[in-house]
Amino acid sequence: MPNQDKRIVILNELELRKTFSRLTFEIIEKISNLENLLLVGIPTRGVHLAEVLRKEMFSKTGVNVNRGIIDPTFYRDDQNRVGTRLIKATDIPTSIEKKDIVLIDDVIYTGRTIRAAMDALLSWGRPKRVMLLVMIDRGHRELPIQPDFCGRIVPTSKKETIHLCLKQVDGEEGIFLDS
Repeated sequence: MPNQDKRIVILNELELRKTFSRLTFEIIEKISNLENLLLVGIPTRGVHLAEVLRKEMFSKTGVNVNRGIIDPTFYRDDQNRVGTRLIKATDIPTSIEKKDIVLIDDVIYTGRTIRAAMDALLSWGRPKRVMLLVMIDRGHRELPIQPDFCGRIVPTSKKETIHLCLKQVDGEEGIFLDS
């Protein structure tokens, strides 16, 4: 949960809902066959975000898109720097062969989590294509990885942190910057 004393609201609840809707429409426009789509969340917030987008997509199209989880922890090249956390079980509910996959995370920073998640995902097979959706792109990339779908670009200092809060997890909704 963000530090409420020094936090700045990047997106309030209404703006966040509008962003979910916009990103959902962008995915629908880009993917010709939603039956072939798999939304894959990266723990922790990417998993919850994937579920929000899956529900949003169902409400707009009537298509119940498959959703999965990929935990990149053991594929990271920087574990000694970032440390480890409790592992979330990878759950890919269907073959990824020839699927359109949207990999989902809350914030992209260095790109190392996404690289590790792609390595983990490719150990499950060869998809048709992998696209990346993030709510916030905060810059400071160490690897040449860019999102295909992005909620907002928010330049930050390396000392600042960004938090995506979702009602079902945090009791409030919004995106916040802690300085």
